[in-house]
Amino acid sequence: PSQGRQQPGEASPTATQPANSDAYPITPRRRALLNTIRFAEGTWKQGQEGYRTLYGGGRFKSLARHPEVVVVKRYTSAAAGAYQFLPGTWREAATKLELDSFDPRSQDQAALYLVDRRGMLDHIDQQGLTREAMAVLAKEWASFPNLAGRSAYGQPVKQAEDLQRFFSSNLQQLSDQA
Repeated sequence: PSQGRQQPGEASPTATQPANSDAYPITPRRRALLNTIRFAEGTWKQGQEGYRTLYGGGRFKSLARHPEVVVVKRYTSAAAGAYQFLPGTWREAATKLELDSFDPRSQDQAALYLVDRRGMLDHIDQQGLTREAMAVLAKEWASFPNLAGRSAYGQPVKQAEDLQRFFSSNLQQLSDQA
């Protein structure tokens, strides 16, 4: 994964070059981040079924590819999967990482790619989920708060303290299991 220092929002070398589908090793800290994104996006409580979740809570069957189903609820969105990927965002990540399905491993890798593309992977690896990291990732995930505590997209948002608490607790559980 990323080398050197990037400014927040600047792509790292790995985020701009093709890689294999295991480009990002899953450390306990990265798994805690992934779980925290799922918590924020509302797909955590569904366990493995969260990887089959459409915007609005519906499910899709096949993990062969992004379902590209548009759902109209409070908002209109084709977001899907554990990290609520929009179709274009998914295509970009899948192309860069050479992913050939929408399975959980591929979704995890694509989410880490998005964190890396935003220049936050090294930051999180070293410092954990800080408010600065959340604010940068708020541009990727509407449920993350910016520095003002609001969604970058005017949608419902989780509080920074709740996300930090979930991250720390989840990281502790993962470390205890290791």
